[in-house]
Amino acid sequence: MPTVVVLADPPVTDGVLPALADASALSRADAAALYEAMLADVCETVQHGAGELLVNYRPDDQVPVDVDSQARIADALADDVPRPADVRYEVQVGETLAARAGNTATHLLETEGVDSVVLLEPTAAFLSRETLGTATMKLRTRDAVVGPTVDGRVYMSGFVEPVDFENLFAPPAVETVVARSRDAGLAVDFAPMLPVIERAGDLVTAVSVLRARVRAGRNVPPRTAQFVADRDLRVVWEDGDARVVAGDA
Repeated sequence: MPTVVVLADPPVTDGVLPALADASALSRADAAALYEAMLADVCETVQHGAGELLVNYRPDDQVPVDVDSQARIADALADDVPRPADVRYEVQVGETLAARAGNTATHLLETEGVDSVVLLEPTAAFLSRETLGTATMKLRTRDAVVGPTVDGRVYMSGFVEPVDFENLFAPPAVETVVARSRDAGLAVDFAPMLPVIERAGDLVTAVSVLRARVRAGRNVPPRTAQFVADRDLRVVWEDGDARVVAGDA
């Protein structure tokens, strides 16, 4: 059974997605609420799948606000995942995201002897249990699986053995992850491309897709969709450029 590691930050104002808030219609408090909604949607999807959910969080001294990281994340998930008592929490070790992800993956694979590790971004709100299940199934016949998103980023990286994790997510991350995997002699496959919500441009895509999915009644991440509905977010076009507006704007 794979261990699915969600690389999470505590969803607090000024602690998550500041670049999104500063370049969009969202306030920093809105950005924290959106992050919390996405985190809950992603973790619920993982618990409905065939894998152990491990929430890997930054230590308190690496978070830009004063917060008990584990307690805040656990509170965010308590009412939203099917089995909150089964969520495993572990603090990250390392100065960079790649180092923290690498230390976690290496420990799980080499010390705990798990079959495979999937590193997952909590901003991948559109992740479905089918997509995650397909990725974990591929890890039975391939050594690494990469989930690409726009601008060369990745929302998922899965491994059956460690690679050189230093600067693993150097842009374009999809090329870096694949190169490190191939350098380690691993056979690589891909998960479907999915949106993430980290930047203003991501929000344009996400709001459009969410509103369309809600209208169709298909594959809706419920808490993320509720966030969009509560703030009446929608996409407008002006002079050939798209942006997200809220309420009566």
